[in-house]
Amino acid sequence: MSLPISNYSVLKGRAVDSRFASGSNPHYQIKVVDDNDEYRIAVNVRSQDGSDLQYVLLSHWLYPMQEDLEQLALGLHGIQSRPGGIALDYIRGNISDPKNFISIPMNLPGPDNDLNEKLNHYVQRVMADENAILYAFGEPWGPESKRDKIFGFRPGAGIHNIHKNQGNSSRWSGDDGVWQDGGLVFHFPEHDQWVAIFLRFQNQAWHTDDVTGHAIQIPTSGPPSDSIPLEPLKIDTLPTYDRPDGLVRIVAALINDINSPEHETVILLNTSNSEISLQGWMIADKQKNKMPIEGTLAPGATKTITIVAPVILSNKGGIITLLDERGLKIDGVSYTGSQARNPGWTIKF
Repeated sequence: MSLPISNYSVLKGRAVDSRFASGSNPHYQIKVVDDNDEYRIAVNVRSQDGSDLQYVLLSHWLYPMQEDLEQLALGLHGIQSRPGGIALDYIRGNISDPKNFISIPMNLPGPDNDLNEKLNHYVQRVMADENAILYAFGEPWGPESKRDKIFGFRPGAGIHNIHKNQGNSSRWSGDDGVWQDGGLVFHFPEHDQWVAIFLRFQNQAWHTDDVTGHAIQIPTSGPPSDSIPLEPLKIDTLPTYDRPDGLVRIVAALINDINSPEHETVILLNTSNSEISLQGWMIADKQKNKMPIEGTLAPGATKTITIVAPVILSNKGGIITLLDERGLKIDGVSYTGSQARNPGWTIKF
């Protein structure tokens, strides 16, 4: 088994300088400081094969880890690669629907139309706000014995791999792992706003093995569920796949029942024009506890699922994931503690 990235971490700091990526160095560079040290964040804005990256920008990001991030001191913090903490996993953590990732070039003439400018907009905003904080998830390096090659501070140190770190092509499969994805998160306390930018390479598979993070592909007899390319099939035990992802959606959940605190429900919607069997499907919580569901969903119908142990939908925030009979993710959502705070209210996703 290949080893994942080393010492998965999050860097929390104040941005003080930046550099656009160029053809010779396709990384957008950010200088960040804490109370004692200086760091550089190197963000890929183009693949080594010359292809554009895909990104998703969430300008009002709500996610259960936000309260935990606020409690962190400034500086570099190691993260355990597991569910339930502050580790990122684009797939298992329900970060964003894969259809929301769009390709974007590193640099183009004109305003606000390339990845350099998308990143720079929020970095400049963080730099202009003395209370704003930047979080970078990825793999740290340093301290080095030399000056930083971009900003010149000594000793050089920083964090990179600020992108999805699983489902890689064979050349980079040694970096594969689960619960170790990268990303940038911006917090503007005065506006009570969280912004997140997540990045992936176009040749990274969406479905990955739960243990190794290596790419798997789902054979399909129908139209593809999205335009994201998948790696060649690496396992030969999957049945024919004739149900594209996303036909069944998690559309709402009652997390905090006013009459019974332990009564939690999840509502599913069949968006397709065909009946779908739920036999062998499961719902998973933030800790990846799973419970089976059953029955069928008629075209356009909804189904209310009562949550039972061991699955728990915490009032402090969590995630809800829908898995098919092979354990593959069909849909997933997240909610915060503030969304679940009012008893009796149903959260709409």
